[in-house]
Parts: sequence; C-alpha cells; structure tokens
Amino acid sequence: MSVRHALLALLSEGPKYGLRLRQEFEAQTGDVWPLNVGQVYSTLHRLEKDGSVESDEVDGTQKRFRITTAGARELDRWLHTPPDAGSPPRDELVMKVQVALRMPGVDVAELLQLHRRHMVQAMQRYTHLKADTPAGDVGLGLVIDAELFRLEAVVRWLDAADARLRHLPDRSWAAAPGEPLADDTPARRRARTTGADR
Repeated sequence: MSVRHALLALLSEGPKYGLRLRQEFEAQTGDVWPLNVGQVYSTLHRLEKDGSVESDEVDGTQKRFRITTAGARELDRWLHTPPDAGSPPRDELVMKVQVALRMPGVDVAELLQLHRRHMVQAMQRYTHLKADTPAGDVGLGLVIDAELFRLEAVVRWLDAADARLRHLPDRSWAAAPGEPLADDTPARRRARTTGADR
C-alpha cells in the first residue's frame, strides 16, 4: 500500500496534524496496516520537500499539513493509474517453494501443507473480523475482502503446487547442483530475459 498516497487522500479532506493522520489511517484500515508515527512524519517530510504538501506551525509546537495543487494532481494520477501487472511481484512463498525443490532432504509436500495451514488460519481470523465489522464501515470491509481474496488465492496456488508435484515421479523436479531444472523450457528462459520471472 502507498502510505504516501493514503496521506495525500486524507489531507484532501482538509488540513490535519501528523498524529491525526496516523489515527485516521489506522481507523480506515481497521488497524490491519499499522503505521508508526515516525513513518507518518518522514513521509510528510518527503511530501513537503517535493511540493505535494505544505505546513504551518500552530501554537509554536505542532505542524498542521495541507495538500497542495501539485499534491492533488499526484493523488489523481495515482488513483487513475492501474497497478503494474506486466511482471509478477517477487513472492516470498513462491521463492521458498522454489528453493525447497532444490534442497535435498526437504519434504516439499509437508512444507506446502505447513504454509497452507497458516493461510487458512489467517483466513479464519479475517472471517471473524468481517463478522464483527459494522455494515456501515465500508473502508474496513473492503480491506478485509481484499485480504480474504488474496489469502484464498495463495491457498489455491498451494493446492495447485501440491497437485503438480504429486503427478511427478519422486524428486523428478529437482536438479543436481549447477544443472538446469527440468522445467527450464524456452518459455521460462524468455520469461526470465523479459523480467517476468523475477
């Protein structure tokens, strides 16, 4: 999530202090994405430096921040720019499974199940949180739905990976150290050269 743009969105409602921005950010996301006050002020400092926000001192102590015209343009640009779907992000779980495939003595099927159990437990926590969320809290509801869909996708990927490995002869996916993997196909080599396999 872009903290920078979330703060600009909150400031588009009117001038605010740093602590209030932090409180409103966390309230809007139901504390799913906690934000420390240092991160708020360092982000505000960068936004001020690039002209997206400006501030003034109130009572000689606290700074109150407000969005500038440039900041409003940047917020609008960000809102209307689709996220990059050209190449998949580096997913830590996918990388762990890839590494485990090459390691002797690692029970990859057990590793997949371990991670699957963890994801299902996380889904259960979010399902309980969803049940406790007031119907009118649309912002939190959207965050919870997004996280549930993301976790469900991870569980489906783990199930697909497990099924794929079960259809292969024992350890046929592994390569000897220094040798290419069996699935080192021309398509995978092309993906790596175009950056899609990062």
